[in-house]
Amino acid sequence: MYVSTQLLRFSLPPHMCQLTVVPSAAASTSSQVSKPGMSTIVPIISSSMASVVVGASSAMASVVVAGVLSSSDPHAVATSARTMNSRSQGPAGPYDDWPLARGFNRFYGFLGGAADHYYPELVRDNHHVEPPARPDEGYHLTDDLIDRSSRFVSDQIAHRPWDPVFLYLPLGAAHAPHHAPPEYMERVWGRFDAGWDRIRRQRYERQIEAGIIPPGTELPPSNPDVRPWASLTHEERLVAARLQEAYAAFIEHTDAALGRLFDHLKRVGRWDNTIIFVCSDNGAAMDGRDLGAFGRVHFFNDIEPGAADIIDRIDEIGGPTADSQYARGWAQASNTPLKCYKRYTHGGGIRVPLIVKWGDRLAAPGTMLNQFHHMIDIAPTIYEVSGVTPPAEYLGRPQLPIHGKSMAYTFDDPTASTRKGPQYFEMTGHRGIWADGWKAVTRHAPGDAYEQNEWELYHLDEDFSEARDLASSETEKLAELDRLFWREAESNDVLPLDDRYMELFWSYSMDERSPLYRRRVDYYPPLSHIERPATPPLEYCSYTIEAVTTGPMEGVIVAYGHPTSGFVLYMKDGRLHYEYNAAGPVMAHSIELPDSDPLTVRFDFDLLGERAGRGRLSAGHHQGQWFDFDHVLVWVSLAGMDLGRDAYGPVSTRYDPPFPFQGDLQRVTFHLGSEIKVSRRRDDY
Repeated sequence: MYVSTQLLRFSLPPHMCQLTVVPSAAASTSSQVSKPGMSTIVPIISSSMASVVVGASSAMASVVVAGVLSSSDPHAVATSARTMNSRSQGPAGPYDDWPLARGFNRFYGFLGGAADHYYPELVRDNHHVEPPARPDEGYHLTDDLIDRSSRFVSDQIAHRPWDPVFLYLPLGAAHAPHHAPPEYMERVWGRFDAGWDRIRRQRYERQIEAGIIPPGTELPPSNPDVRPWASLTHEERLVAARLQEAYAAFIEHTDAALGRLFDHLKRVGRWDNTIIFVCSDNGAAMDGRDLGAFGRVHFFNDIEPGAADIIDRIDEIGGPTADSQYARGWAQASNTPLKCYKRYTHGGGIRVPLIVKWGDRLAAPGTMLNQFHHMIDIAPTIYEVSGVTPPAEYLGRPQLPIHGKSMAYTFDDPTASTRKGPQYFEMTGHRGIWADGWKAVTRHAPGDAYEQNEWELYHLDEDFSEARDLASSETEKLAELDRLFWREAESNDVLPLDDRYMELFWSYSMDERSPLYRRRVDYYPPLSHIERPATPPLEYCSYTIEAVTTGPMEGVIVAYGHPTSGFVLYMKDGRLHYEYNAAGPVMAHSIELPDSDPLTVRFDFDLLGERAGRGRLSAGHHQGQWFDFDHVLVWVSLAGMDLGRDAYGPVSTRYDPPFPFQGDLQRVTFHLGSEIKVSRRRDDY
């Protein structure tokens, strides 16, 4: 069984009902067999997870389910609430949009996306914490989140058994990077050697046979950007297959971990009165391009390594030194039988399975349900089954109306017609609209005029895979849906449309005292780990790092990044060292340290173009020579920064992490250059 999930669980005492929701960064796994109460819903990336816990359209905001339920009765807990990407992920807040401020009583997990499962940047409640173990000690984030979830449930039963519990568990699996324990990698070796074309066809045939997709569903032609498997070289096939193996092993490990959580619910007597929702948060992603990627930062830097760049490290894939992503051909196979990928509004981007389990409360467990629904419909379903009415006002603030429609009517009558009204979709200019079984959808290229985009039209009730475009023959229906899209977009605050993509990854709306607003940032170690959104914006400017030290000159001064990319400034063996990992190629320079105490050391970086620069080390009066950077990353790393140690994924292999600074690191200062203009800052996008 393949289940890559987000989990919400709402548990009530035996005389009441209970509930759980599991959403995940997992891609759609359309080849699965039927599960209790399985249906399809339509999400779009992490905004879909926000919709789950709000019940409103993703372009809007309101109080989350946890806040509503907590103000009634349930005890709300969350592990890995990455739907709440906050304005600041820095250790000093502000915390007003972190999980505890949004109604959760407890939180453990990560706040950002694309979490490293061996070296995650973790938060407990409102505090950054280090992982409880290291990869060589068997640590994996999925297991940690499952263990914490079980503990939250046990704590509730031990101390407040009369209260319901709402558990929200959005796992990092199976979003890239794909990390799986070695024993799970071994289980899938060779499983994908047949290639994505044949496996896509086999999945389609199994779906028809199992009744997962309606009889007569067509398998559309391959997406035009997918290379035929037969055109790949032997080396390319080895790399592409291994990257997909890491994804499959990642999901199978996640499935086993969820099984442990479900076994725990059975052991503590909460299985039969717990309602569980399991779904993915979007379709499979195309970010791996032709062959896939060894490092997740490649995509953000527009780097597309070839098989020759990966083959020598192929056995690292799935482990802690790789941050892999599968190829778009495997994304297409994962989306079988649907077209396109995550980020698009065609079925391959937005249609995923929903699995519902609720003891004996479902009229026909194990049945495939065909009603059309959206992520925003989960919250009102939770409210209905728990008997809670969302407040019109929360903490003195007026609330938006619930936009979703409860799916609870399907629990008693699985053959009932859908009660869902019109549903719009929009993602970076790609648009779609569903109403009464019909769907209009269009693709958009950034910068193009929206009126130039051609709509496609599908009768989804008769064409599950969007294979037969009726735009030319059903012109009146298409015109009707076109008008409906713009009405829905206006009423849901979607307008004006925004077709930027990469720029939006920089759209941190930070506090004005954040490092993103300052040309000088002073750090006085020891201090907590700093996640990337709270680090100084070094990507587009010249800068200087200055450190004042006393005592033994040994250890890390600044470590920014992760094993697959980043930089580190450290002292070792009487020398000041600087290393820069440009998503693969590593450059290293050092100078001798003078016999001075205290000692001020510096690293100067001059930006000489968008992807070019030079650097220089200084220690006291000793000044090194300028050295050139062969390649400057515009996105240094998805991981954050530490001062005085390298506590997470080690940036360098030349020391034993965390390699703490042995002397007194009195101050570390970042001086940012004048290139940082208001229009280039992350917060102004």
